[in-house]
Amino acid sequence: MGASPKTTVFLKECMADALLKAMKEKPFVKITVDEIARSAGVNRSTWFRNFRGKEDALTFKLICLWERWADTHALAERRRYDPENAETFFDFNHSIRDTLSVICAAGLQTCIYDAFCRVMMPPEGAGAAACYEAQFYSYGLFGFLDEWIRRGFRETPGQLARLFRQITLNREKL
Repeated sequence: MGASPKTTVFLKECMADALLKAMKEKPFVKITVDEIARSAGVNRSTWFRNFRGKEDALTFKLICLWERWADTHALAERRRYDPENAETFFDFNHSIRDTLSVICAAGLQTCIYDAFCRVMMPPEGAGAAACYEAQFYSYGLFGFLDEWIRRGFRETPGQLARLFRQITLNREKL
């Protein structure tokens, strides 16, 4: 009999957390699966049963953080970006800025982008417009977030949201 879905999510998060902790102490490429598993209190086979690689664990963690944040903030719309909910998006990312900084310091921005894509993908069978819109906002938001991280989160979530709306809606000249 397999583990319950809650147990599986918990174990996966434990492993992702162990990886993030190790990333604060040593280079990503030098972190071994054995080290992660030992720190998470699981065996190697649990790791390989749940993740294709270390990057997959980071993407999983980012998605979990988003889902938890969306639940806590009672977000009705969590799978689709709308220019009017930009501040919510940037508030979330500001709340996990330490995690994002660790991931980016290791040069693993693709994990952040992968999480965006998985969260924002339209449902199976969606039309072309929904698919293109999801990709447009995924790339655009990723670019904004990447620059915000590089700038040390200098702007507030509100300032970034206003700038994003100005650019995407062409409301006024920059």
